Amino acid sequence: MQFNQELQTGKLVRRYKRFLADIELENGEILTVHCPNSGSMLGCSEPGSAVIISRSDNPARKYPHTLEMVQADSVWVGVNTSLTNKLVRE
Repeated sequence: MQFNQELQTGKLVRRYKRFLADIELENGEILTVHCPNSGSMLGCSEPGSAVIISRSDNPARKYPHTLEMVQADSVWVGVNTSLTNKLVRE
């Protein structure tokens, strides 16, 4: 899948309040990011899981980063439900 934004990798610290997750970047910085999946994400929300996040340049966003993918059992899982139609088209 092609992304328009630059992507960053990190580790999932925790997911909470349905739409938020704390991510630890490779440099040790902790970010609170938007999680665009309101489901339980069973198997995709284990602390320590590798993640990929994107950053939006929209200054109106409260959380500029978005959780895009989580690695579960060595497979990358797309968790951004707004991208499902785009993924099928590709």
